[in-house]
Amino acid sequence: MSTYDQSGGATAATPGPEREPRTNHDVRPAEPIVGAHDTYEKGEISAVGAIVGDIANDLSTLIRQEAALAKAEVSQSAKQAGKGVGLLTGAGVAGHFVLLFLSIALWWGLGDLMDNHTISAIIVAVIWAVVAAILASMGRKDLKNVNGVTRTVETAKAVPDALKGNENRV
Repeated sequence: MSTYDQSGGATAATPGPEREPRTNHDVRPAEPIVGAHDTYEKGEISAVGAIVGDIANDLSTLIRQEAALAKAEVSQSAKQAGKGVGLLTGAGVAGHFVLLFLSIALWWGLGDLMDNHTISAIIVAVIWAVVAAILASMGRKDLKNVNGVTRTVETAKAVPDALKGNENRV
């Protein structure tokens, strides 16, 4: 067995246990890689094609499995989101009834104080009209600030160029 000096040249082999310990500068011959493709014999040109084919098949399988996992995760998330939306919708309906009955109580109470239930109903309606106008104004202002998904669309358009090796940065 030959050892290698710091310049990369071979030196005479030292037999037995008297060998010097290897340094970081010693060059060792490549060791065989043990893996899934051990069935190919050395020197076969077709083995390279078979290995590339196996890699392509493995990559295809990996992509299919990742897509199936993403689909399952999205499905589970959608079910949880649907349940949450249903519960929030029920809470919204219940809250609406609370406001309705509190408004009726306010209308009735003001009517008793003023001895005129028609005027008290108009007062409660005006209060709710002011609340609705304020909320509509705030909502319209917030909607004007929404930019949409323009950044995501631009990034998605750059993916095919990036896969081709072009560096069109967004």
